[in-house]
Amino acid sequence: MTKLKIVLLGILFISIIAFGYLKYNHMNINDIALKVLSWVKKIKGDAVDLKTINSQQTNSMNHDQWTTLLKKHVTDTGKVNYQGFMQDSESFKAYLSALSSHVPGNNWSQDEKLVYWINAYNAFTIKLIIDNYPLKSIKNIGDGLPMIDSPWDIKFFKIGDQDFDLNTIEHEILRKQFNEPRIHFAINCASFSCPIIRNEAFEVTRIDQQLNEQASNFINNIHKNKIDARNTKLSKIFDWFQSDFGGEASLLKFIKQYAPSLNEANKIEYIDYDWTLNE
Repeated sequence: MTKLKIVLLGILFISIIAFGYLKYNHMNINDIALKVLSWVKKIKGDAVDLKTINSQQTNSMNHDQWTTLLKKHVTDTGKVNYQGFMQDSESFKAYLSALSSHVPGNNWSQDEKLVYWINAYNAFTIKLIIDNYPLKSIKNIGDGLPMIDSPWDIKFFKIGDQDFDLNTIEHEILRKQFNEPRIHFAINCASFSCPIIRNEAFEVTRIDQQLNEQASNFINNIHKNKIDARNTKLSKIFDWFQSDFGGEASLLKFIKQYAPSLNEANKIEYIDYDWTLNE
């Protein structure tokens, strides 16, 4: 057997093992890319040290100020008035400062932590847009390698004394620590195809209701998904994060809770993502 054949057989064997691993764990190429991203950050020394988060008892946080800002500058359909946030900069900066100083503690309930991180993600996303405004898309921010120096990997805010980025909140905290797929309908990436940003803060006393409303509104929004007896055209969010829903079969059962007309026998098509700014 030639060396080339041995190499090709080796590649084929590794590919089969890798494919089997992905299927068994309901993972896709996006999951692999995110694992690589996490590894690259650790190698570069850019990873946030999450051991210090939740390590001490801290005061809980009230998000009423965020609700006031959202009601003023976000419509019921999720359109954001970024210039309005800029004009309300003093109040907005005060809320961001409160987020930075209220590090979630080990005395917080899971719901308190979940609410904090969702609200923080959305608030700091708006800050990122304002810091770079005007622009047509959040993807116009940053010019590095995708998923390494993207807008979501820029460390532009602090939680406690640590420099933070949005990807750490989404992928290292929300997705890993809460086992809650509905977070994908709660966090907003400042783009047309994203689930709309809710024009009120998420609250501990209503978090389950709010997450259900976000899921239902997103799944049944004809601009985000097209679901009926004949068609199953879904947002790319369901493709990127299928593993969070337990794989394709579990994903369809999840969606059917909110869209009973879904025909699980249909072939799934995924809709191209529109990254146009949601203003």
